[in-house]
Amino acid sequence: MSAPQVFWQSLQPRERRWRRMGQRPAIAWLTGLSGAGKSTIADAVDRGLTEAGRSTMVLDGDNLRQGLNRDLGFTSAERVENIRRAAEASRLMVDAGLVVIVSLISPFRAERAAARAIAGDIPFLEVFIDTPLAVCEARDPKGLYDRARAGEIQNFTGISSPYEAPASPDLIVDTEFKSVIESATPVVAMLFDLSYCNKKS
Repeated sequence: MSAPQVFWQSLQPRERRWRRMGQRPAIAWLTGLSGAGKSTIADAVDRGLTEAGRSTMVLDGDNLRQGLNRDLGFTSAERVENIRRAAEASRLMVDAGLVVIVSLISPFRAERAAARAIAGDIPFLEVFIDTPLAVCEARDPKGLYDRARAGEIQNFTGISSPYEAPASPDLIVDTEFKSVIESATPVVAMLFDLSYCNKKS
């Protein structure tokens, strides 16, 4: 809640920036378990869009926690705040004209819905990186599942903290039997097919 002495400052219309950049921005929000492949796919989507001449930015959950969200832990309340900050940062970036790819576990449906609400009239794609827990554990690229199973990490999504799969995501990507490129391609295709990236404002 804003303090009573804080007022919204009117600035130049964002559409001016969008027209100059030649694109209409969007947010692709990649959600899924740790080890599902979100960050890798987000990077591949980013590369695909930039190679097509689009201006983009990736907001990765681990990277955010080393700066903007470094003061947050992993309780339910702190996870909610983590998502809120990521959504607000995404909104600022799309106002600047960027296509934003968010890679964040974001385990709760309510908070992902809140992120969509923060996006407002900006196209928001909820992309479920649907990789089974057993596959994520087998990959365990950071050794986190072993540590969580051993009790060394508390509130770990999928082990000691729940993950609520999207009820009706805009896109489901199953990475169990697909390459990175095969997984990223439908995300890039959806952005273009829905005219989110080539629509003039």
